Amino acid sequence: MSNNLYKGTAILTLGLFLSKILGVIYIIPFYAMVGEDNIGLYQYAYIPYNLMLAVAISGAPLAFSRFVSKYNTLGDFHTGRNLLRSGLLTMMVTGFLSFLFLYFFAEPLAALSIDKDEEIYSVTDVKEAIQWVSFALIVVPFMSLLRGFFQGYSFMMPTAVSQLIEQIVRIIFLLGGAYVVINVMDGSPKLAIQVAVLSAFVGAIGGLIVLYYYWKRKKPEYDHLLTTSTSSHDVSLKDMYKEILVYAVPVVFLGVANPLFQFVDLLTFNRAMDSALDFDYLGVLNLTAHKLVMIPVMLATGFSMALIPLVTKYFTMNEHEQLSQTLDKTFQVLYFLTLPAVVGMTVLANELYHFFYQPSEIGSDILAHYLPVAILFSLFPVTAAILQGINQQKWIILNLLVGLLIKLAINIPLINLWETNGAIAATIIGYSVAIFMNFAVLVTTQNYRSKLLVRRIILITAINVLMLFAAALTRMFLIQFIPADSKLSALLIILIVGVVGGLVYGAISIRLGIAQKLFGERLTKYTRKFGF
Repeated sequence: MSNNLYKGTAILTLGLFLSKILGVIYIIPFYAMVGEDNIGLYQYAYIPYNLMLAVAISGAPLAFSRFVSKYNTLGDFHTGRNLLRSGLLTMMVTGFLSFLFLYFFAEPLAALSIDKDEEIYSVTDVKEAIQWVSFALIVVPFMSLLRGFFQGYSFMMPTAVSQLIEQIVRIIFLLGGAYVVINVMDGSPKLAIQVAVLSAFVGAIGGLIVLYYYWKRKKPEYDHLLTTSTSSHDVSLKDMYKEILVYAVPVVFLGVANPLFQFVDLLTFNRAMDSALDFDYLGVLNLTAHKLVMIPVMLATGFSMALIPLVTKYFTMNEHEQLSQTLDKTFQVLYFLTLPAVVGMTVLANELYHFFYQPSEIGSDILAHYLPVAILFSLFPVTAAILQGINQQKWIILNLLVGLLIKLAINIPLINLWETNGAIAATIIGYSVAIFMNFAVLVTTQNYRSKLLVRRIILITAINVLMLFAAALTRMFLIQFIPADSKLSALLIILIVGVVGGLVYGAISIRLGIAQKLFGERLTKYTRKFGF
């Protein structure tokens, strides 16, 4: 695999990891401030916002990175810069229009989400939360286009750092605002949530400042590259936007895949669970449990963002062998790192839910059943990014729509049958169909087949089974002596079981040599010092 992919993925994944960790940790004090009965309102605002954000951005970061990477590979640095100037203005306009739409249509969207007779939240509560979060749409699209430009140059640091700073600023404002509303102004938790969702706008301002810093720093280098362009395709703005739309529309669907599946639950779950409205099952499924489920998915996000420029390069240069090797390593590394995280977190579902939120048998059960879906959440964006890179964008739209329609068709019947597990099962089935279709396109168009990948997947699965036994036995032993009556005890169990599971998984992987084969000579140099 190219060192560029490893480096780009490592940078993006590190930034995403820190951002995701902060995004989970802040829930602990926020959850304590607003309470279990109000936390779900936060998610009611964010699902429509995420859908509208995807429309406003129109796939800009990934599509723009692909466009810039393509012409840079051909020695044409002028085309990407021309699009940058025009694209920034376009993103400002689409962002502002999206803000106006979400702000003024907040009430109809709220009415779609819940019944007027809903006892937990009112339509007005949801409407006001949506309106507060809508301000972020003014800034985020502009910021996202800049990230895509840097990624087109395989420079991932601005994206990673700006995401991290955006998250830090957002969390500081969110927790500070909620604290002031509840403890200083003696306001209600619902007002605190309305202030908290405004943090998306404030955080975006912080991320934009970081990107401006990197732009000022890299501009002389990019200006020099303009002078060394070996060719210029003299692409008109009309043709640029036509090409960008071809890239962007599938990326829009890629970006809204997860929010769309959540939106189906938002529209159908409470109605199907009519007998269970005394507890916010949807808040657990779509917010508290979902946040933990998305932690293992961060690697896939890093891969998908780093993959598109690289796959585009190999595809444009007609280097099929390099492309196949990159795909092989990508799937292996993704599975090697994602599966043990899912297995370990599933074993520790009770302790994780207790530590981050509160003791809850319902919450930990939902988390344990939901965690395996993280593997599908990881596979879909990576396979879709590959299709984007090999110019098969139309299939992303079709495959996602098929999976989404399946989810929509079977969600209510399965919820009626298995309650919350029914919604999870519908998500599994819908995502699985979409991923299968993505692979089918890859096999058909690129003749991609890999016996090595199949063998490695079987081997990694077997190692994870051994790790599962070690982690489960360790937890069973610990809970006999450590009372699970505090967050500290839950954290202690998480750390001990995590270390034991990680050591078992690492030792077996190194002993069998698969870790060295996946991560190269640098890892081999270190393992030899320990006798492996």
